[in-house]
Amino acid sequence: MPTQTNARYSLVAIAFHWLLALAIVICFCVGLYMADLPFSITRLKLFNWHKWAGISILALSALRLLWRLTHRPPADPPMPLWQARAAHLTHGLLYLFFFAVPLAGWAYSSAAGYPIVWFGKIPLPDLVAPDKQLAETLEQVHALLAYGLAGLVVMHVAAAVQHHFIKRDGLIRRMLP
Repeated sequence: MPTQTNARYSLVAIAFHWLLALAIVICFCVGLYMADLPFSITRLKLFNWHKWAGISILALSALRLLWRLTHRPPADPPMPLWQARAAHLTHGLLYLFFFAVPLAGWAYSSAAGYPIVWFGKIPLPDLVAPDKQLAETLEQVHALLAYGLAGLVVMHVAAAVQHHFIKRDGLIRRMLP
């Protein structure tokens, strides 16, 4: 018999969750699309948009982490210890990747000699000095981290779907707007 979970996340936590989810999915898809485009104005615009979105994800992640550290989430429903540990590990890795992916992208852009001007208005400092070889490495690091984040997101969604449709424990309703 399924155990229902009635406690919900705060509206602020829910807003952070869905804003970041949407931004990450869009940024990942744009990154995939733009990577294979030939050099053009469209590609340059997409790269700038991708960088702006990445910095926005970094800022939202910092705010979300601050919120999470100062506001306790609702208790999880009963589950086997291994599932609770897997959920805790996955959430920790998600937060790690929320920071690692955009920071690697920022460092890549800096090493490639393309400064980031957030939304065309706020120049951000370079994280590293221009260095072609380092840029090539950081490009790969950024891509690998992005794929790692995508894999974690897929696992997170799969677990939420499993809780909703198989366990029927109400877990997913805690994060719905």
